[in-house]
Amino acid sequence: MSEPNPRLTDRSVFPDPVYKETVLRPLFDGAKSHHVEGFRSIDRAHLVMLVETGILDAKQAGAIASALEAIDREVDPSTLVYTGEVEDYFFLIEKELKARLGPDIAGRLHTARSRNDIDHTLFKLGLKHRIDALMIKARHLLAALIDAAEREKDTLVVAYTHGQPAQPTTFGHYLSAAIEVLIRDIERFAEAREIVNLSPMGAAAITTSGFPIDRQRVAHLLGFAAPLRNSYSCIAAVDYVTSTYSAIELMFVHLGRLIQDFQFWTAFEVGQIYVPNAFVQISSIMPQKRNPVPIEHMRLLASQTMGRARTVLGVMHNTPFTDMNDSEGETQAMGYEAFVAAGRVLDLLAAFVAAIRIDPARVAENIRRSCITITELADSLVRREGLSFREAHEIAATVAKAVVAAGGGLEKDGYEPFLAAFRQSTGREPSFGRDTFEEIVSPAHFIAVRNRFGGPAPAPMAAALAAYRDKAAAFDKAAEGKAAREAAAARELNEKFKALVEAS
Repeated sequence: MSEPNPRLTDRSVFPDPVYKETVLRPLFDGAKSHHVEGFRSIDRAHLVMLVETGILDAKQAGAIASALEAIDREVDPSTLVYTGEVEDYFFLIEKELKARLGPDIAGRLHTARSRNDIDHTLFKLGLKHRIDALMIKARHLLAALIDAAEREKDTLVVAYTHGQPAQPTTFGHYLSAAIEVLIRDIERFAEAREIVNLSPMGAAAITTSGFPIDRQRVAHLLGFAAPLRNSYSCIAAVDYVTSTYSAIELMFVHLGRLIQDFQFWTAFEVGQIYVPNAFVQISSIMPQKRNPVPIEHMRLLASQTMGRARTVLGVMHNTPFTDMNDSEGETQAMGYEAFVAAGRVLDLLAAFVAAIRIDPARVAENIRRSCITITELADSLVRREGLSFREAHEIAATVAKAVVAAGGGLEKDGYEPFLAAFRQSTGREPSFGRDTFEEIVSPAHFIAVRNRFGGPAPAPMAAALAAYRDKAAAFDKAAEGKAAREAAAARELNEKFKALVEAS
């Protein structure tokens, strides 16, 4: 005897209670928390387009517009509790429309669209808003770094390579390196936003529609630059997600390295950064300790940001090239947490950079103990004495070893070892005396002669700072232009929608 066909005997009713609690309720709660405004804008823009193209007549559109306005007044999304009566937030709005208009008129709003194109449009609207808010903070950090680099352009610090003192530079020069990376990170975000800024609306499920829709019109009303051309791409391509979270991940990989240096530079044994009391917590048991814990929090939050962004990228890996839940509500909501942590880092780092100062006494002592100006002695021997760099390097190395072994400093204690090493190597006397030697190995001279493009000397630093300020101004101008265009589109949508309501 054959088994009965399960489809013929299935009397279960959607949704299964466990499915409702584990999938549908979280999705509904995520939509009402993150996408209410997006739903509202999409409904209104689509409705305006339907009537402008003649797909709906003005009377039908006016009735729908009035009902949508009533729903906005009467339904508070924050108070909604998911019951399973409808599948998701989208169907809740449709249910509310049917209650006010009946199924015939209410159902006409969904002409020529699908949850597929609606969803990806929602997610893009949500990302645009978050990218813009985060970039305001990133530009604020950029301005703070530029101001700090200007303030500290002549302030000596020890630069490290491989964890060891290497050469003197200025704090402004060091910060300028971070500024250039941040500029490139902001540019990556701008490129990601251009991908986000293409509207999927009108793709419907996959292949657009047989109705004479105007995709450009909907894109404009929603504040997008244009519609994304290929309709399959609208619902399948997730590069708007991956480009955004790749930009986040890279920015906070890079900022994390800067933060790690601040941790090292504030260590008691190094101490070249002084952190003001406002950013210091005192130990509960050791009264002598000054703990610059904001650095630790920035490092932690930068790691959390990077990890959350990478998780979103991981979810996208090896998924089919089609519309899929992997790229939708719960993944989007998870990604938003990266934006939250990222914003905290940017705010705190901007305030921290503005507050910290360099301890000149500790820097001077670290320079003295480490002989880090010795490279300029070798360079000067090439220029002044006509030696090969290799011979000059060997003389300088001998001097440095002698000074370090004696626990001295290069400026005050290096001249006698230099004379001995020079005589032994060349068989003659150098052409300069003690005063010139002390000038050559001074950190001020070291900086002053490094006046090539990109160097720490005053002239290249002034040019660099001017270029950074120009770039920051260009970022601000571009953001203001986008904001103005999108605000104008929002006003136009509101006016067109209000006209439908008033004509009903």
